[in-house]
Amino acid sequence: MKVKTILVSQPEPKMENSPYSKLIDKAKVKVDFRPFIHVEGVDAKSVRQQKIDLNNYTAIILTSRNAVDHYFRIAEEMRFKVPDSMKYFCQSEAVAYYLQKYVVYRKRKIYVGKMNFADLAALFKKYKDEKFLLPSSDSLKSIVPETLNKIGIDWTRGIFYKTVISDLSRSSQCLLRCACFLQSFGH
Repeated sequence: MKVKTILVSQPEPKMENSPYSKLIDKAKVKVDFRPFIHVEGVDAKSVRQQKIDLNNYTAIILTSRNAVDHYFRIAEEMRFKVPDSMKYFCQSEAVAYYLQKYVVYRKRKIYVGKMNFADLAALFKKYKDEKFLLPSSDSLKSIVPETLNKIGIDWTRGIFYKTVISDLSRSSQCLLRCACFLQSFGH
């Protein structure tokens, strides 16, 4: 059986000289790029139902770019002007730099961890009097609440976005072909 279509569960590469373009040319196959999961934002009504009032928080804990995007999206939906005095605690430098999309970086109080969440613990202890908001997905690594509870700070988790399974119904034939392809190799 000849493979005609391959399903790849990641975004399509922007480069023309990617390994996928070489595969397409060499093997004469069609490659479908479809993520198996994606992120959907919840609406402001759902955030209000969680009893979250953005005015009550003086610091934001940002663990990902999605958290940044959805925090500012919800703030806009709720017509909340984020104050200049807001403190941002970012899990990594990448998240902190991404924050520049929404705020003037040099004028804000931005604190950055090395790479993992536990690195922020010393910073949280230093600013114990702040009231923290953690905008997150519906699925959250257990180390995050464990670390925050262990430190003993005043924090609230808000589900601002959800991780959902993508609709792959258009790719069902492709999935079947991929399964057959993998079976032929003994996987």
